[in-house]
Amino acid sequence: MGGLTDIPGFRVGHASDYQALTGCTVVLCEAGAVGAVDVRGSASSTRAIDAFEPHHLVERVHGVVLAGGSAFGLDAVAGVMRFLERRGIGFETGAARVPIVGGAILYDLAIGSADVRPGPEMGEAAATAATTGPVEEGSVGAGTGATVGKLFGLSQAMKGGLGSSALEIAGGVTVAALAVVNAFGDVLDPATGRPVAGARTSSASRELADTAACLKRGVVRRSFGGAATNTTLAVVATNASLTKLQAAKLAAMAQAGCARAVRPVHTTFDGDLVFALSLGDAEADLNALGVAAAEAVADAIVRGVRLARSLGGVPGLGSER
Repeated sequence: MGGLTDIPGFRVGHASDYQALTGCTVVLCEAGAVGAVDVRGSASSTRAIDAFEPHHLVERVHGVVLAGGSAFGLDAVAGVMRFLERRGIGFETGAARVPIVGGAILYDLAIGSADVRPGPEMGEAAATAATTGPVEEGSVGAGTGATVGKLFGLSQAMKGGLGSSALEIAGGVTVAALAVVNAFGDVLDPATGRPVAGARTSSASRELADTAACLKRGVVRRSFGGAATNTTLAVVATNASLTKLQAAKLAAMAQAGCARAVRPVHTTFDGDLVFALSLGDAEADLNALGVAAAEAVADAIVRGVRLARSLGGVPGLGSER
């Protein structure tokens, strides 16, 4: 499987701060893509996603920003808008072209420096670095400070990260996904049902505790460290031609990938959401696209965790460098 940049018209760029352990990732579609978003978690924080709703006046969007830094990280969107404005990209208003860029964040303040967050400069740096080459995965961009399995707090968690995946369906249509995994729950391999990473039984062990089973036994995370501090963010893209309403359905169907790879998912502690982007003129059945999107999201989630390396004292599965 490839990655999101397998689809013509999309570029992906990262900016990472390995001292503060935070970063941001930018998906650019400067020609303008049909966009949609589906929010399932109860602790999301976003910017300018109104234009991704089917009823909105704007028909095309020009980028998506995923960032660490909690709500502070939404400032990175301004840097991407500044980058696109200089290139003459945006919605024509008569007085100016306004780039349409949506943003969503994850909470990584506890693993690194809480007072260092992605801002306009980092967003612009990620946009400047955006390429059509293979998507760099693991502990990079928005996945730099990501963690998973936080039922018992960060001391028993594992590193999350960023992954990307793509697959082709009938008619030469491509569906791809990019996911940043900072989940409250554990990550499973959908192919086997076996856990990949998550909450550990102790800070000194790699044995996984099974968050869902612990919750059913009555183990509850009540402190702020378990609330509003988690999320799985995904971007699904295709070269199939979709309306905004169809793109919204694609985003909703892609959420099944999160459910297959993260357990528990869409909790009150998570800000889980999926963006969907359509750029191309290929024809495809919407249900087939949704099936492929869910598969790509699940694979991207697992890849992000398997490639994430140990940082900030939190163990990862990826090789060190």
